[in-house]
Amino acid sequence: MEKKTLLIPKATWLPLILTLTCNNVAYFGTRLFMSGKEHYNLSNALDAKIPFLPWTITIYWGCYLFWLVNYIIGCRQEQEEAFRFLGADLFSKMVCFVVFVVFPTTNTRPTIEGHSIWEEGMRLLYQIDAADNLLPSIHCLASWLSFIAVRKNEKIPKWYRVASFLMAASVCISTLTTKQHVLVDVAAGVVLGEFSYWFVGKSGFSKWYMDVMRKLEPKGWGKWAQNK
Repeated sequence: MEKKTLLIPKATWLPLILTLTCNNVAYFGTRLFMSGKEHYNLSNALDAKIPFLPWTITIYWGCYLFWLVNYIIGCRQEQEEAFRFLGADLFSKMVCFVVFVVFPTTNTRPTIEGHSIWEEGMRLLYQIDAADNLLPSIHCLASWLSFIAVRKNEKIPKWYRVASFLMAASVCISTLTTKQHVLVDVAAGVVLGEFSYWFVGKSGFSKWYMDVMRKLEPKGWGKWAQNK
């Protein structure tokens, strides 16, 4: 029987490792052979009107804590729902890999003139994160999946479900105000999250995924941790 002290069910450990691996292969791995290829800039007139707000980097980077908490919650649901969530994440990252290869994108970043902590933070962000692999936005995708993980879970307080929606929306906005993404990237990230969650449920992918994981890791399928 699963120990109640476990933060997440043991059966979800391998899927989470696969999710992280697939994310890194899609985002960082594709750069190894796509850096010299032509990239498309999807900026439009509306994107040009969105102000550059360096302080919103706090939201852009702070979302990692949001993801951590909500992915844990997503894994602590009933087995079928947890693997629908995990399956949607895995499937969406595979879609990202294909899009990053078939239709690589970029954007034009602003010149940073100030020297406040926010502007220095933006300089650092631009240095460590190249302007590519933008469509769909993985930041927006992961944030929307984090909201999906809690929105119908009645064991989670309603205020937190509302807060998760607001946080997901804030992250989407921050990707625009930090000029990391353009509007179509944000829309694609949200739509991909919704589509992936729908698809893995309707197609049976999530059930297949759960069965495969049960065979690969037979331990840890006893009593799942419950959200109290």
